[in-house]
Amino acid sequence: MRYNRLGNTGLVVSEICLGTMTFGGRGFWTSIGTLDQSVADRLVSRALEAGVNFIDTADIYSEGLSEEITGRAIANSGRRRSDVVLATKVHGLTGPGPNDGGASRGHIMDAVKASLKRLNTDYIDLYQIHGVDPVTPVEETVRALEDLVREGLVRYVGVSNWPAWRIMKALGIADRNGWSRLATLQAYYTIAGRDLERELVPLMEAEKVGLMVWSPLAGGLLSGKYNRDGSSPEGTRRALFDFPPVNRDRAFDCIDVMREIGATHGVSVARIALAWILRKSFVTSVIIGAKDIAQLDDNLAATGVALSDEEMARLDAVSELPSEYPGWMIERQGEGRLQASRLAR
Repeated sequence: MRYNRLGNTGLVVSEICLGTMTFGGRGFWTSIGTLDQSVADRLVSRALEAGVNFIDTADIYSEGLSEEITGRAIANSGRRRSDVVLATKVHGLTGPGPNDGGASRGHIMDAVKASLKRLNTDYIDLYQIHGVDPVTPVEETVRALEDLVREGLVRYVGVSNWPAWRIMKALGIADRNGWSRLATLQAYYTIAGRDLERELVPLMEAEKVGLMVWSPLAGGLLSGKYNRDGSSPEGTRRALFDFPPVNRDRAFDCIDVMREIGATHGVSVARIALAWILRKSFVTSVIIGAKDIAQLDDNLAATGVALSDEEMARLDAVSELPSEYPGWMIERQGEGRLQASRLAR
């Protein structure tokens, strides 16, 4: 297991992060997973034994039950709390009231206390805003996060599913006021869904914001278990919850190449999909979810897959993003400057 800095902080996290969306199984979340405490205990212990020190959950997963199970699983592992970097998220609706969701100061202050109680911990290592709140001013959200850091309830802060302009605005507000900067972005990224490379990756690289990748297998579609028509003899996840949206033709073109490369290495398609992401320099940690030890072990083993430069080039080519404005214009106009700079060297 390798470890990376969490954004521009001094904290280091494993390149694999254990996701807990499969823990619990209440309401809508039964379509994702229904793992009970005993199974969660085994998964958490196995991940920690493999060198994983990063666990991610959210207050809305299984209506709060995932946080409860996660907190108990960490305690039951026998590991010190300080050995685990624990992340959770706030934003989704946690009750029937108009203020039971979003990123307002009011909801954040209520939600963090509820998460701390469910997780049975005194502090949260990484507290993330789970989505865009179109009502609350960004400054209100950033100030609330800063106050949580000052109170010692939260150590680092991040966001999930935010566009580049909004992240940059939050960073500017934090810098202007001397507040805690966003350390991370948690975002969807797969070989079949490389959209964040257009605007978010340049921002993260320039501002030293770390990337936590969610759904690296596109909701199981890139596991290699599905056929082009969407059928699968092994899995029902996509049949129950067809998310995230994927261009299936491009996805299965990628799977065809990954299947060939996987056969060469003697590993699953899923391992190749994860290994491709792990080779990207802007990725801090890849969040994996599992329903059993065998699935967890297969995903963990992706850290040992060494893709060659030629294999990476094949995978990059088959998954290349279609050209989009203003990218193609920037590339065209910038080529002369790049050539001049190369000559100057």
